[in-house]
Amino acid sequence: MRSSSTLSVNLTPMQTPDSARSQGSIPQLLLRPGEPSELVVQVRNTGSEPMQVSLQVEGNFPQDWCWVGMEGSEILPHQTMDAVLYFRVPADFFEAAEALRDRPHLNINYQGRICVHASEIETAEFQLFLRPRSLYLDFLPAIYREIDFVGRFLKIFEETFEPAVQSLDALWAYLDPLTAPKALLPFLSHWVAWSAESQMSLDQQRRLIRNAMQIYRWRGTRRGLRFYLHLATGLPLDEHLAEEAKHISIFELYQRGFVLGTTHLTEDAILGGGRPFHFCVKLRPDPDFPIDEALVRRVIEQEKPAFCTYDFWIEPRSQTHDDAFSSTIATTL
Repeated sequence: MRSSSTLSVNLTPMQTPDSARSQGSIPQLLLRPGEPSELVVQVRNTGSEPMQVSLQVEGNFPQDWCWVGMEGSEILPHQTMDAVLYFRVPADFFEAAEALRDRPHLNINYQGRICVHASEIETAEFQLFLRPRSLYLDFLPAIYREIDFVGRFLKIFEETFEPAVQSLDALWAYLDPLTAPKALLPFLSHWVAWSAESQMSLDQQRRLIRNAMQIYRWRGTRRGLRFYLHLATGLPLDEHLAEEAKHISIFELYQRGFVLGTTHLTEDAILGGGRPFHFCVKLRPDPDFPIDEALVRRVIEQEKPAFCTYDFWIEPRSQTHDDAFSSTIATTL
């Protein structure tokens, strides 16, 4: 606290260091990278006349770390005005590449001074102690936490080992293709013997790798082919709809052919030309929904039994097409 005949200044730090040693009566403020810290300034007018005041902050710390908050500039006689010095250090202070540029060591202790300008000038000094937050200090007895060097020394080991600890805590996210880093996807795809499609987007590859075992289990079936096409194209499965109303329709055309005693010529008899083990795939996307036809054909060729043949076409989804398609299937069957 500094005072003169008509003006007194008192500084109160909101965060004080536990380990920094006090030097006389100079207030000390603890700073953490990326966290706000405050120093309250109380200016009292002990005179009998109103006083116009302004505050100025000086020090060997970067000026962009600090800004002053004031509610007014006039102090009535025998009244006190409160102001706040807000401090915020960049979160990457200790990790920034320029931290040691043009200097032999990193400065973590700073000196500051606040000047109160009125009819006279009154100053008050303060100290800033910039320290990283260390989790390992919580495991030490209180007597060791009071030693400043211990906290800074433990922070070296914490920065080395903590990333590995955090990776173990979130190991499930590294093993899930939906959340794993991009660099880990080739390993996960090899883990399930899945060949990545370079033409697919990253999100599509993630979904396919995650569901690879399910695709293997249903390979060669209508259900498996529809599920694969759903993941590759993004079209819905529509499990609650009839086959002819789905976005991905897969159907077979069954015909009895020539059966003695039950066949009627020119009506239901087929003499040759039948296509056994043949099926049809029809995609019915909404308007403006993109479909990679080459990709869809590769999926069908990969998933169908080798002896099967198929027809494939894409038709935009509309009510008119829905009615026409339903009528065609009903007539054929």
